[in-house]
Amino acid sequence: MPDQDRTRPTDLPDAPVIVWFRADLRLRDNGALSAAAASGRPVIALFVLDETGASGRPPGGAQRWWLHHSLTALGSALGGIGLTLILRRGDPRAVLDDIINRTGAQSVVWNRRYGPEAIALDSEIKASLADRGLTVKSFAGALMHEPTKLKTGSGGYYKVYSPFWRAFIGEGEPRRPDPAPGTATAYDGTIESDDLADWDLLPTGPDWSGGIAATWTPGEKGAHERLKAFCADALADYGRKRDLPGVDGTSRLSPHLAFGEITPSDIWYAAAAAEGVAKKQLEKFHKELAWREFSYHLLVNFPDLRTANFNDTFDAFPWEGSEDALEAWHKGRTGYPIVDAGMRQLWQTGWMHNRVRMITASFLIKHLMIDWRRGEDWFWDTLVDGDPASNAASWQWVAGSGADAAPYFRIFNPILQGEKFDPDGAYVRRFVPELSDLPDKYIHKPWEAPRKVLEKAKVSLGSTYPEPMVEHKRARERALDAYNEMRGQAA
Repeated sequence: MPDQDRTRPTDLPDAPVIVWFRADLRLRDNGALSAAAASGRPVIALFVLDETGASGRPPGGAQRWWLHHSLTALGSALGGIGLTLILRRGDPRAVLDDIINRTGAQSVVWNRRYGPEAIALDSEIKASLADRGLTVKSFAGALMHEPTKLKTGSGGYYKVYSPFWRAFIGEGEPRRPDPAPGTATAYDGTIESDDLADWDLLPTGPDWSGGIAATWTPGEKGAHERLKAFCADALADYGRKRDLPGVDGTSRLSPHLAFGEITPSDIWYAAAAAEGVAKKQLEKFHKELAWREFSYHLLVNFPDLRTANFNDTFDAFPWEGSEDALEAWHKGRTGYPIVDAGMRQLWQTGWMHNRVRMITASFLIKHLMIDWRRGEDWFWDTLVDGDPASNAASWQWVAGSGADAAPYFRIFNPILQGEKFDPDGAYVRRFVPELSDLPDKYIHKPWEAPRKVLEKAKVSLGSTYPEPMVEHKRARERALDAYNEMRGQAA
């Protein structure tokens, strides 16, 4: 379209404002939406399905399922304040241009994102729109403190969590969350919108989402219901129960955070207001929220976090793992019950308990000698809470290659981890039902069970359940040898 058709007179009071929704699928504590509603101008609520530009890779299958349902919930919520959610698929630059040209919009507002590809795209769009005379404003919300504002004494960024936490607290309490706007003025013109069903976000042939659907309620309402239940039922004993995968002791708010259905500030203050919660328990939970912030602090300052070793010494690590071994890990067929339970929970529900994430990641990296990036890719594709910062930072932490990482020689023993954190085998029995009749003594090491015990439990190793694919002691020695070889090359 000719440039003159893109030129708009400034300060027209009835010119629409576009609210560009991204990873902020909520009404409450949404700075961009609140500003648009308060302006009194007609509001165009827009979501663009940009499958590569803002993340550097397409969303995983589990994330696509969640997105479908979250957009459905957002559309309904926006309808309650008089707005219609416009859906478009494609390059957001082209989509925004089209809507601006068709409607005469003079303002575009959004909430900030922090992945490197998203920052680059948003900066490009903001500059382009500003050059054309449009007003563009961005708002905070995805994080409690902007990652660029937390600096070390020398002006650098934090690479160790403890001083980061002190700096985080030193910034003062997070901003208070804002209420959702009660109403907004809708744009009364016609704007074409895609049909959500045509995006094919839901799995078909086969539909593997049954377990996910039974586990989660996507959307802002589901997020706040989950937060309320956590504060009432689990927060008071969070420090102890959060490491026990067999009980519901964690917040399970991570997917709601990943899609911006709730903000960390909202969670922070709701937890602080919960009754009967000791200061120690509250601080433990608040520190977990801040760990997410630390991950984004790292990502903003080290944009290659998901593709490059933070500690480049690990560039020389001699990875050895096979594709067959990777596939066995994917399917939860490693022969180690706590590992297999975690991988099957991931496949069935789109989520895995945090303690077990560490165990399964350690197993892939150190028992199977497979590059941490292969595991990070799988988690991205299968987690409903796939997050560009937390996913990469956590994998690098386990690998020993990341910031403030666990040392590589810290190799989780999957047997002892299972016995310590799933002592009655409740978690394993739920997700590895073929072992459900084994006594507690053998549930985490079925290969040590006497033949009669296995027969009574209807377990046939190598048939109904696999033998361990590697022996822990030998795998540990091999991993340490590789680590020492890497260090020798770096010396």
